[in-house]
Amino acid sequence: MPTSAEDKAITAAARSDPDAQPLTPKQLKAMVPLASVRGRPKSANKKLLVSVRYSPEVITYFKSTGEGWQSLMDSVLRKYVARHSRSA
Repeated sequence: MPTSAEDKAITAAARSDPDAQPLTPKQLKAMVPLASVRGRPKSANKKLLVSVRYSPEVITYFKSTGEGWQSLMDSVLRKYVARHSRSA
């Protein structure tokens, strides 16, 4: 443990460092736990997690489209549903 004199010297050195200034009360009040802001924002359009089997050709095709292939597959299926729901 530093002595009182050493502690004062450490504190003085820290306060003189422009990159290590103490947080203001306003900054402290604005802080939120990291867990509450991590990750992707919650979507209003929730998707369901399901287990489904597709033909290998279907999966191969969609995977070949690159990153975001699952979203593309969802988009194609949604368009199909919209097209066929109107005619029903």
